[in-house]
Amino acid sequence: MLTIYSDDHHLHHGSCELIDGQLMPCFEKPQRADHILQRVKDRQIGEIRGPNDYGLAPIERIHSRDYLNFFKGAWARWQEQNGKGDLLPFTWPARTLRHKCPTDLHGQLGFYSFDGGAPITAGTWQAAYSAAQVALTAQAEISAGAHSAFALCRPPGHHAAGDLMGGYCYLNNAAIAAQAFLDEGKKRVAILDVDYHHGNGTQDIFYSRNDVLFASIHGDPAEEFPFFLGFEDERGEGAGEGFNFNYPLPMGSPYSVWGAALEDACQRIAAFDAEVIVVSLGVDTFKDDPISQFKLDSPDYLAMGRRIAVLGKPTLFVMEGGYAVEAIGVNAVNVLEGFEGA
Repeated sequence: MLTIYSDDHHLHHGSCELIDGQLMPCFEKPQRADHILQRVKDRQIGEIRGPNDYGLAPIERIHSRDYLNFFKGAWARWQEQNGKGDLLPFTWPARTLRHKCPTDLHGQLGFYSFDGGAPITAGTWQAAYSAAQVALTAQAEISAGAHSAFALCRPPGHHAAGDLMGGYCYLNNAAIAAQAFLDEGKKRVAILDVDYHHGNGTQDIFYSRNDVLFASIHGDPAEEFPFFLGFEDERGEGAGEGFNFNYPLPMGSPYSVWGAALEDACQRIAAFDAEVIVVSLGVDTFKDDPISQFKLDSPDYLAMGRRIAVLGKPTLFVMEGGYAVEAIGVNAVNVLEGFEGA
């Protein structure tokens, strides 16, 4: 399986995030991608290449121009203000406030984010832009005839909505790739999100559409981040009604429970007759992940890959979460090897 990867991910290295009432070192760090890349090399699963540059146009198919202009220019504005440290939001337009974008940098940062887990640093824009190009390059390989490809993206993307960052995510790599397939003529694309946390950004982007089926298996948002989206009764709206499937599972779920949800999701994808599948590949479902509460073990990821392969469709794997750094390479590559070996 071809892997697309960019060293630009090292340009984004947040010093802290707001979690459990404290500013803590970021769980989302460069070593995550480094360990996965090394495992890809060690297992010799295929060629590793850098991304092509497709520009902003395919990113603008998902993200608003106003949001992109803000994100691209935020760090320079922060430096003009003699800002110290990472740029982090501290106020948000909550339910009783107007949802009107301010002109102030901090006001705009709150307007375009939903949590304190997406710090902007000097290199964040370039890292996120390159991650989107990684996804687009892998997508192009599948469009050219490859049966599978792995987009080793960092930072991740599935929490990012059309004009909203958060949850370590800035640009929605999986959504950008899915839209690229549609723009090239595909009629039906499925996105399967296996990350521990609900892909709220991806759901929001495609919620009223019937050309993308979205299925997400995740921690129950009644007790897990992102809390405010990902419930089972969210089935889509308008033309998209019946094309959104959430599988919120209780804390401590083992693979026997998780795998049953995967089976149902795969059956729905098969019934949809997707022409291509985009997998938001988070491996924070691992039993030792420091910020997640499922109990999957490393061999379970082989089974996951094998079940996805049974669908028999061209499949793009886009890297998302996973914060047990020492095990992330084994778990991510196990999915790819399970898929390829099926």
